[in-house]
Amino acid sequence: MSKPLRDAFVEELRDIYDAEKQLLKALAKLAKAATSDDLRKAFEAHLQETRGQLARLAEVFARLDEKVRGKHCDGIAGIIKEGASTMQENFNDSTMDACLIAAGQRAEHYEIAAYGSLAAWAKTLDLDEVADLLEETLEEEKAADERLSALAEGGINAQAADGEVDEEQHDDEEDEDEDEDEDEQEEDESLDEQPSEGGSKAPARKMAAARATRKPVARARR
Repeated sequence: MSKPLRDAFVEELRDIYDAEKQLLKALAKLAKAATSDDLRKAFEAHLQETRGQLARLAEVFARLDEKVRGKHCDGIAGIIKEGASTMQENFNDSTMDACLIAAGQRAEHYEIAAYGSLAAWAKTLDLDEVADLLEETLEEEKAADERLSALAEGGINAQAADGEVDEEQHDDEEDEDEDEDEDEQEEDESLDEQPSEGGSKAPARKMAAARATRKPVARARR
């Protein structure tokens, strides 16, 4: 027997409930990894919102007379795994913050899609109060996504790009210093290998030093 839309609706609710529980841990890690104070505060603020969203979903289950239970969300698990992998990279601070924003927004976009579908289905099923609860969460997810975009466009992305330019300039300066050191070393070796007046290969610097320290020989009296 095929299942109706209401069954699919409940299954999707269980999926997003599990997703929110997974994100509780993920958001805490994102906040800890952020170097920008504003970005850290944005993740921490959404962490608090996520706790409220879980409570709201529990209310939705109660209105449907369904048990509050999650179903493992493979989609958000993959997004979180990808974000965790990014945090292991050796990026500079600004670049890492830019990557954390990208990771956070992947999760937000997943949730926006999920809550948008759930709210639409709730209206179709004449579950207006449930739809209102879901739309409240949907608006929070959209706002969280917009906050992350504002941080990225407000300076973090530009700082990450500037950091790359500064690093390239630093590398160029190091290369120039190495070239100068090599030139000085070659010049020193060239002086050391100059032949002496008698044609021998005695180091020129040593001979010059010897001449400088040689004492004059007193002439014998007649």
